Amino acid sequence: MTSGTTTPDSGQDRPSDSDKRRHRQPFAFRRHRFTLTGVLDYLFFLFGGASSTWLAMLILFKGFALGWWQVLTLLAFWVVVSYLALPRLHRILSQIYVPNYFIGRARTSDGLLGDPVNLAWRGDEAQIHHAMKSAGWILADGITPASTWEIIRSTLTRRSYPRAPVSPLLLFGRRQDFAYQQEVDGDPGQRHHVRFWKCPSGWMLPGGHQADWLAAGTYDKSVGISLFTLQFTHKIEENTDVERDYIVDTVAQADDSVVVQRVRDFSTGYHSRNGGGDAIITDGDLPIIEVGEVAADDSDTPERLELALDATQIYADARSVREVTKTLWSRRPLQTVVGAALVVVLLVFQAWDVLGTLLDWNGFRTEVVDFSADIEPLGDEVATRIAAGVLIGLSLLTGCLQVLASISVFRGSNRARLWILTLSTVSVVVSMTNYFTGDRDLATNMYALTTIAMQVAVLLSLSSDSSRLFTRFSTAALRAERQDRALED
Repeated sequence: MTSGTTTPDSGQDRPSDSDKRRHRQPFAFRRHRFTLTGVLDYLFFLFGGASSTWLAMLILFKGFALGWWQVLTLLAFWVVVSYLALPRLHRILSQIYVPNYFIGRARTSDGLLGDPVNLAWRGDEAQIHHAMKSAGWILADGITPASTWEIIRSTLTRRSYPRAPVSPLLLFGRRQDFAYQQEVDGDPGQRHHVRFWKCPSGWMLPGGHQADWLAAGTYDKSVGISLFTLQFTHKIEENTDVERDYIVDTVAQADDSVVVQRVRDFSTGYHSRNGGGDAIITDGDLPIIEVGEVAADDSDTPERLELALDATQIYADARSVREVTKTLWSRRPLQTVVGAALVVVLLVFQAWDVLGTLLDWNGFRTEVVDFSADIEPLGDEVATRIAAGVLIGLSLLTGCLQVLASISVFRGSNRARLWILTLSTVSVVVSMTNYFTGDRDLATNMYALTTIAMQVAVLLSLSSDSSRLFTRFSTAALRAERQDRALED
């Protein structure tokens, strides 16, 4: 980065003592390194990447023997590679080669370099919301199961969705705090949009310039395939400076109290690509938008909870512990919901396996008799019934434990998440081992691959950063809430 000059020079680039002072938070959760939980999480994270890659290769190689079913096999291979394997592999490798400090670029949730950070803001959050809404911008929805389904439906049917969520990008180790957008002609595939991140307390831009917020604005021109992950995604306009200047103009024209400064040559002008593989061009200038004089109140600020990915501190602004817990549960990450739901779906598959085994009574009895000669005094039929009872009992016990664990993960239990990850790891190893033993017909192979794919999806979902931090944060919040209740009693 190269520092430039600010035009005009306001003399306000240095933060005051009050800006440097960190306000005391009512609840804080700090991330600890090199703990047993952290080591287990990292091992599950790595195994999830390895198992998803192995699953993709398994689908590809087995597909050559399926005749005309190869078409569906290739489709399944693309889904596994683009939505399971490549994102996790990028996440693992980018931790090694992508710098983890501010370089004027956001990062994707997969760890790749994302859109350029091309705007800085000075002012309170409420003032930014007021300024953006006054300029005709619409606050984007968060990513939830409902909003995800809605954006898929609106994209396929080309129906308007003005509050469509934007994909998460990371800056300062966390996702954007909020985002605004403007849909173009009711087409969800084309929109102006800008993401906002709160700067850490006392943090200065390169060159010593002070900013309260940073933002990345780009224009989505269409929907296409990502060059790096092969996923469907929005494709952005190459010249990001046009969108940057459009945002500045709309905000400045809507309110005369908004002041715009410009840091010339804040970064070197460059040609590059973002996380979706789209080419980007910028001249390196950084506008600083002053909204400190904008009249706003707390009603302009939407209720939200700051969940920072890979941040050293996760906190909620001026809220009680009970409010934090309630808000946290209402904003569960999509990965946590998917992982918990897939555990329940896998139980149905396990129940079907047990039922199929018991319905083939003669085959089950043969397996029991061949297992050991010690059952001869009991008789074949009695021994088979005992084995069936043990199988049903263990299946019911395991099923009940998994249901309880799934509910606990949904409620934010970190121990339940680790227990499910351990069980899923064992299940993936056993399932992949069993897949190569014995001759199987097409239906059995497809069933086995489906089961393995869901087990791998559970691993990837619950070992993700968002699921990990959600459960660890929830556990800490519940512990703090119990302590508060004890003090009240």
